[in-house]
This record gives sequence, structure tokens and C-alpha cells, in this order.
Amino acid sequence: MGSFTNFKLDPKVFTLGIEEEFQIVDPETRELKSHIQQILDEGKLILQEQVKAEMHQSVVEMGTDICHNIQEARREVFKLRNELGKLANKSGLRIAAAGTHPFSHWKDQRITEHPRYKQVVDDMQQVARANLIFGLHVHVGLESREIGLQIMNAARYFLPHIFALSTNSPFWLGRNTGFKSYRTKVFDRFPRTGIPDYFGSVGEYDEYIKLLVKTNCIDNGKKIWWDIRLHPFYQTLEYRICDIPMRIDETIALAALMQAVTAKLYKLIKMNLGFRLYRRALIAENKWRASRYGLSGKLIDFGRQEEVPTAELVYELLEFVEDVVDELGSRDELEYVKQMLINGSGADRQLKIYEQTNDLKSVVDFIIEETNLGLEK
Repeated sequence: MGSFTNFKLDPKVFTLGIEEEFQIVDPETRELKSHIQQILDEGKLILQEQVKAEMHQSVVEMGTDICHNIQEARREVFKLRNELGKLANKSGLRIAAAGTHPFSHWKDQRITEHPRYKQVVDDMQQVARANLIFGLHVHVGLESREIGLQIMNAARYFLPHIFALSTNSPFWLGRNTGFKSYRTKVFDRFPRTGIPDYFGSVGEYDEYIKLLVKTNCIDNGKKIWWDIRLHPFYQTLEYRICDIPMRIDETIALAALMQAVTAKLYKLIKMNLGFRLYRRALIAENKWRASRYGLSGKLIDFGRQEEVPTAELVYELLEFVEDVVDELGSRDELEYVKQMLINGSGADRQLKIYEQTNDLKSVVDFIIEETNLGLEK
């Protein structure tokens, strides 16, 4: 074990890229506003390609440049939210970060004019039109695709734990759904979503994509929307399972956790210490529990073959990555995960406001407030 403890990571490998999808909200009606063009036109001047339209015109996506550590990622995420918030305010609008809007209906939202979105709607019809959801995607850099695939196979196990922390979509079309993340139930209607199965090699993974392209299921690997995927064009592992959290601190803590899991599994592979691989069907049980109960439920510990409180398993996950945290320089950012366990997820906090006010407009006001926390007015 001596050589294991002496193994040193190269933190430069595990770069970060963070994408956040925001709601554009009218502060008077608190409804979603199909108003992306106004924000885009000016946003492109300031933020170039870091601001993008999505399929629905009430959604705006922000993407960081490649960040070499978590502190750089925080600065980028802050800068992007800050600029987007200012642009929205200028147009008399607000940005809001939650996995679903508490009451706006998808049928009232305009679709962005773009050949890609037209094709998606033609192909998937109402499933595409109703896909009015907002996520957080985090890219973590890889040494190689070969090792990346091995990491992906093992990292699948931790997806429900990470997801539970991010749950932030309890309402849909004006109803309390009973789920902490209803966003994931909406997205489940798409093909090629959810937890992937494991692959024996990069060759096998690439052959699977080639077959789907050849048989006209997809035109490229970006139409594979799993909760984690080896990115088809970049040398990154992309974590896609999370709802967008309300606070910047939450986004950064989640990104730090995904980076730490990736680095820890890399370290184990390099030391010939594998991590047990579980079937998709088992991990999907935990994903269901995380979407339904968030941090207040239990997940299955498959090693022990018993249910364990989710919060307890998150603490165990923090212990699991403990030996890579200082090498990555992300101790402070990961410390915030403990704060998230105390504060509750975004869903818990939305539900608390709803219990107090019985008013979904007050919930929207709260989401806006949390989204803009710490930003320049």
C-alpha cells in the first residue's frame, strides 16, 4: 500500500467546464418569458459563445471556458451569472435557477427557430415540446478516452448520491409533484437517457454509437443524453444528472465533488485497485429514490445490501475522495457539501417557502433571490 499513498495526481488533467441552464422570468407575473433574443443579442457582444439559446425561448444556457481548477471555475460561474443577471434586469426580466418552473406551462413557450431544434421537435413531437427543464452539466478533463471509459463505468454508482444533493424541481404545472426532482421524470421520456450500462472498452462504446448513427437513430453522439457520458467530441467525462441548483456555492460544490470522484477513480485505476461495477438496473433504483426523496430519503448500499440514509452515504462519499481533495485544491469548495446537507437541497427550501405561504409566486421570488445571491445589483 506504500506506493498507493505515494501516488501523486496531476491536477492539471482534471480540467472543469460548467454549463448552467437558467429560466427567464417576468418579475411581475413570475411566469417564464420567451424572451431569449433580447438577452442573446446583447449577451453575444459581452460573452461571445458562452451564452446560448436552448430549444425553448425562455431558457438560456451559460457555459464556462475550460477552467484549470475549481477556483477558476467559481470566478467564471460568478462572472457569467453576474452578466446574465444584469442583461436580464436591463430587459425588465430576471434569471432563476431551478430544475422546473413552479407553474408555467410548456405549451405557452415559444420554440427557438433553429434547424437542430426543428429536427428534434419533428422527431420527438410533444415529448420535445414538453421538455421544459433546466440542468447543470459538468465536464471533467481526462488523460485519455480509454481511462475515461473505465472511470465512467465506476462513477455511475455515485450518480444518485450527487443527484440527491442537486434536487431542485418539486413543482410542475402548478402542482407539488411529491418528487424532489420532477425534472428527471420529464427527461425520462426522451430516448437514450438515464443511467448507462457499462462498456467493456472504448471500442465497444464507439461501435454502439456508430450503429445508432448508421441506423438513423442519431446523427452524432451528442444525441445520447445519459446521466454521464464520455463526450463524443471533447476529451471529457460529462456529468449530466443534476438539476441546476439555486446558489453558485451549490454549483461549485457539486462540480468539485464530480471532479474529486473522477480523480479518485483515476487514482484507483492507476494503482490497479478497481471499483466494483454495478448493473444499470441496480443504480437506477437509487436514482429513483434520489428523485423522489432527495436528501431526506435512503439509498441502497449495494455492498452492505441495506438501506442507508442518503446524508450518511454523502458523508461516506466525502471520505472516499478525501485523499485527492488537497491535490486538486478543492477542500474549501467540497466543505460546502456539508452545508448543503444542513440547509437541505433546493427542493427542500422551495417546499418550505410553499408551506409558509401556500403561494407559488412566492416560491418563484425565493428562487430568483437565491439565484442572484452575492451577485452585483
